[in-house]
Amino acid sequence: MTVLFSRLSVTVSVENTTLLVEGDVEVSLAADLAACGVKWLKHTELTSLSLDFGRIEKASSAAISVLFEWLRICRQRGIHIQAILFSAPLRRLASLAELDALIDQPAATLAI
Repeated sequence: MTVLFSRLSVTVSVENTTLLVEGDVEVSLAADLAACGVKWLKHTELTSLSLDFGRIEKASSAAISVLFEWLRICRQRGIHIQAILFSAPLRRLASLAELDALIDQPAATLAI
């Protein structure tokens, strides 16, 4: 595992072919989280990966914003998203925002 970002109660790391967020994503950290993932995505040689938000305990629109930024870069770089994993609280928030198709069918994320 390679840690890309670690501050307060949140960590972003890479494990095999998964970009992983762990902890509570606060609004004040969202830009830094997104930036560290973008930097890694712009330099990775992977052509497909998974995004794992399953270890986030507190639902946050900031986490979803980070996801969208990473998906945008994946689209630009032609990186295929194998899966998007959400914790139960984050899944409920995404469902309220009508993003179920995004979570359940990651290939559709390339249209973002």
